[in-house]
Amino acid sequence: MEKETTIFGIRAVIEAIKSGENIDKVFIQKGLRGDLFSELEQLLKKERLNTSYVPVEKLNRLSKKNHQGVIAQIAPITFYDLEELVIEVMESGKTPLFLLLDQLSDVRNFGAIVRTAECTGVSGIIIQKKGGAPVNGDTVKTSAGAIFKMPICKVDHIKDAVFYMQASGIKVIAATEKTDQTLYDVSFTEPCAIIMGSEGKGINPSVLSVVDEKAKLPILGEIESLNVSVACGAFLYEAIRQRR
Repeated sequence: MEKETTIFGIRAVIEAIKSGENIDKVFIQKGLRGDLFSELEQLLKKERLNTSYVPVEKLNRLSKKNHQGVIAQIAPITFYDLEELVIEVMESGKTPLFLLLDQLSDVRNFGAIVRTAECTGVSGIIIQKKGGAPVNGDTVKTSAGAIFKMPICKVDHIKDAVFYMQASGIKVIAATEKTDQTLYDVSFTEPCAIIMGSEGKGINPSVLSVVDEKAKLPILGEIESLNVSVACGAFLYEAIRQRR
């Protein structure tokens, strides 16, 4: 069942954060001022919560209630700790296959990727706390409920997750067109993690510089690009094909 909850108002959001609610994203009206708002901003920075400053029209579309310029969304899932998840998967005896999403912003793409990941036995998905698509009701619908079955971790920076994967003996493979190597030239049979980039910018160059391997999909048409969820599916099913 969908468990998404929306909280309205500055004081209500402050109290929700202090009480440890699993807040996924906070929308704030541009130009807000005042002591209470300053308290909220400091709390958001301290907890490193995903925050977006938007016009009041955006908030009005999200809710008709008296939001006071602030709306917070509570995620419908509980996020996993990255280190605990990696250890659990490594000790399970299964060959790990993780998925890292570098600031993927479209919630429909995110939901579609979660659905494919669940179908292909992905061990877990790692996303960044800020800049990525929210985990909300649209994610639940697009994933066809798969988000409740897929472990998802949030990290401060994707690069930190890359380093931890590598230190744990997990090869990190970037899906990028900035290589001559195709996914058919790469081995997915060992413990590995695949990184998919954002819809517009791809994988951040600083992340790309520290991966173990890069691979691309062969493109025969003139458009020269695929939807990120489609490309992700191709990579995951190649991993399955190699591991059979």
